[in-house]
Amino acid sequence: MGERALRGTRLGATSYENDRNTDLAPRQEVSYTCPKGHRTTVPLAAEAEIPASWECRHCGATALRVDAEQPQQKKAKPPRTHWDMLLERRTIEDLEEVLNERLAILRAQRRKSA
Repeated sequence: MGERALRGTRLGATSYENDRNTDLAPRQEVSYTCPKGHRTTVPLAAEAEIPASWECRHCGATALRVDAEQPQQKKAKPPRTHWDMLLERRTIEDLEEVLNERLAILRAQRRKSA
C-alpha cells in the first residue's frame, strides 16, 4: 500500500509536513557590508559561532560584519621567482661563466653554418 501511495510523487522534492505546532530554533540576524556598499543580513542560530566575513549576495565580494573589528591581515611570504631560486643555487660569477660558455657554443655554431 505504501508503494502505491508514493507512485508518481517526487521523493524529497516536496514535503508533506506542515509547520504547525513546531518551534524554530532561536535566531539572530547578523549584518554584513561589502566593499561596494551592499548590505547583507543573514539569519543565524542564536548559539552559532558568528563568522567575521560572509560572501556578498550581490557581487560575491567578501563582506565584513558590521559590528566587528577588521580582521588582521596574515603575513604572506612573497612568491619566489625563477631568478630567486636560481640565485639560491648559483652565484653571479657562476652564472656569468655559464653564460659565456653558452655564447661561445652558439657563436661556434653560427660560424659553421655561415
